[in-house]
Amino acid sequence: MALKKGVKQMVDEASAKITTLTVEEALKRLGNPDHMFVDIRDVRELEREGMIPDAFHAPRGMLEFWVDPESPYHKDVFASGKTFVFYCRSGWRSALATAAVQEMGLEPVCHIEGGFGAWMEAKAPVAPRPHREHKKA
Repeated sequence: MALKKGVKQMVDEASAKITTLTVEEALKRLGNPDHMFVDIRDVRELEREGMIPDAFHAPRGMLEFWVDPESPYHKDVFASGKTFVFYCRSGWRSALATAAVQEMGLEPVCHIEGGFGAWMEAKAPVAPRPHREHKKA
């Protein structure tokens, strides 16, 4: 089966229209109250590797629904007016996610080149994933 467009082409097209930060540039924004880091990885990745300190977890599969104020799943954090810095493991999913929410009208947005993998390679700060409270029946 031949696809009309492969994932590499999709990532390249997304990258051409979004802002990409190096890890060094992203580190300068860490702790800035006007910026919100958004981890779009699967929860199992967060549990295994941790996350950027104070990042907000928005699973990739729900991102557009959480961003859209008309969606019943909307999360207020996306109406905060902050600059959103998206990241995944390698920068591919976050490039696609950044392009998608930018197309929706969420601005300003950007993503981290090389993703969380590059973040860890740079020995940048990593926090354990916050544990959810489990309610007993």
